[in-house]
Amino acid sequence: MKVLALGAHPDDIEIFMFGALAAWKVMGADLIIAIATDGAKGGAGDPVELARTRRKEAQTAADLLSADLRFLDFPDGALVADSALDAALKALIDDVLPDIVITHGGNDYHGDHRALSEAVALAASFTAPVIYADTLQGVGSEPFFYVDISEHFALKAQAIRCHVSQDPERFVLAAGAHNAFRAGQCNAPAGAYAEAYSFKPIYPFVDIRAMLPPAPAVRPVRNRSKPR
Repeated sequence: MKVLALGAHPDDIEIFMFGALAAWKVMGADLIIAIATDGAKGGAGDPVELARTRRKEAQTAADLLSADLRFLDFPDGALVADSALDAALKALIDDVLPDIVITHGGNDYHGDHRALSEAVALAASFTAPVIYADTLQGVGSEPFFYVDISEHFALKAQAIRCHVSQDPERFVLAAGAHNAFRAGQCNAPAGAYAEAYSFKPIYPFVDIRAMLPPAPAVRPVRNRSKPR
């Protein structure tokens, strides 16, 4: 199975989707990561040098999963779902022929995220189902399924820390809190982590359960109105 993950900026995959990708890797999936923008606005200093640095950081993180990393190199902060982005995404998808595509939620906080989400949904068309990552802090997100990343969170944190130019520890802490919260929604035990995703069935992709990594194990809740 081939999984294509599309992020707007060089550290988005690691923050929003890396746990699920690690779980897919364990399942034997081939991983392709594509970054839409050059990341040149993700900090102070010379934009050209920053883009070069972030490209190296993204490669270091992708290497943790032996993923095939692609760069679309659109300008950071100016992504729009136009014909140029559509053509680039269709060319990528035609080359990769993924079985499933993962990208940002359509209502996420950053305009680049929203634009990419819209463009991916159109470009994937009849090629592959598209699933959408959780939004920042889960705001406005309506999860359709959860992925248990408890065994993969340490690797996810390592991947986030590869992005040294982005003061990554703040994202490690934020991701840890959010992924622990998502695990708690599944009644997972303390110390568990989960990522949440949404999916809207669109013909011909309706039931994709067989393609997904495992969810957190179900723990029954005891009915306290009944004697033990």
